[in-house]
Amino acid sequence: MTGRILIVDDLAINRIILKVKLASACHESVQAADGTTALALARSEKPKLILLDMMLPDISGIEVCRQLRADPMTRDIPVVIITASSDRARRLEALQAGADEFLTKPLNEVILLARIRSLLRARETEAALRLRAATCQELGLADTDPALAAPGRIGLIAAEPSVAMNWRTALAPLLPDRLEILTPTGALTGANGRPTPDLYVIAADLGMHGSGLRLVADLRSRASSRDSAISLVLPEADSETAAMALDLGATDILTLPFEPQETALRLRLHIQRYRRAEMLRRQVDDGMKLAFTDPLTGLFNRRYALAQLDRIAARAARTGEAFAVMVLDLDKFKSINDRFGHAAGDTVLERVAERLRDCLHPGDLVARIGGEEFLIALPDVFLADAHETAERLCQAVADIVVALPGAGGPVQVTVSVGLSMGKPGITAHAALCRADNALLMAKANGRNQVTIATATAA
Repeated sequence: MTGRILIVDDLAINRIILKVKLASACHESVQAADGTTALALARSEKPKLILLDMMLPDISGIEVCRQLRADPMTRDIPVVIITASSDRARRLEALQAGADEFLTKPLNEVILLARIRSLLRARETEAALRLRAATCQELGLADTDPALAAPGRIGLIAAEPSVAMNWRTALAPLLPDRLEILTPTGALTGANGRPTPDLYVIAADLGMHGSGLRLVADLRSRASSRDSAISLVLPEADSETAAMALDLGATDILTLPFEPQETALRLRLHIQRYRRAEMLRRQVDDGMKLAFTDPLTGLFNRRYALAQLDRIAARAARTGEAFAVMVLDLDKFKSINDRFGHAAGDTVLERVAERLRDCLHPGDLVARIGGEEFLIALPDVFLADAHETAERLCQAVADIVVALPGAGGPVQVTVSVGLSMGKPGITAHAALCRADNALLMAKANGRNQVTIATATAA
């Protein structure tokens, strides 16, 4: 049953109505008539979402939600609590118990299906991040979870600053987060260099019809704000606008007038979910960096470099452009380790890596592929420019004076460089072999020089 939606309601007619609504959107469903059965099905079958009635014959829907959140097997399943009651205290209790949404009967089908789409989209994103982060942790490539309770940043955006000020006045006593009043332009451009908010609260009407929806879409299209939570504020219940906002990427819909406590609770839950997703993204990013980065120099390692070189060669084959491959080797590096120790050798490698990185463009590849050996690849370049770059790197390293730890040094080092050109029809491996052979010739001819591979070098 994995992938179906679990409907929990004690009345068969209500379950049938929900099943029909879900079927119209191509969702399969399974049903439970009481809380105990619902908990058992959630644990054994892991549905993708649960529609949970508040009033059940054995235990309340709120208690079912609490138990779902307390169980590691079910705590990440989205839960929508449904009730005929509009009691404010019960809404707050449901949200505090961990419900993702609280809907009142009679259900608006447009809103229900839009909420389901939004929750399932968020669930799939977080599930993918959890899987990648877990893999990184199993490989020892990521740290354990950091604290998630730190105050966040909330951007308030309304047509008039006074409206946003009123929102801040109502919410500030109830939230530990920093509330900032932003303009739509400031939200898109990061005005005054301020960090991107964890969450945006946006009025649906920012002076023109549909302007709030357009801002939601714009924020979702930008890398800096793509993952932030967004709550759209509607002046009244408008199912079509609400559904459109959710489909455009809004996290939540708020309806005026604000109920401060419920609104604050919703915003805080969204910030916590955003922080949790950001933590997972960082774990994945950190794991990737550890997997593909040389820990001493911070450059890419051999594993990444060879894969990237393959991509550069494949691109050259598609576009007809040439690319350059250089292999650099520090001259007489063993004598530094023998004379001053390995700590001194590490210092030299760090300084050389830093100089190489500083002398290259952001799109160039630079990696440490061996003890004192580096690989550089320049996409879309002619031989004359590649040769000039190689000579510049050779001189830049020779100009370094490395202060060594302890009493040794300072020392100067040089590099020998083998350069080969790749073009359509030449594989990355062939270009690398030619550069290796050219490096051997540079070493044999006296070191501290650049040797260009001949077209026939293998």
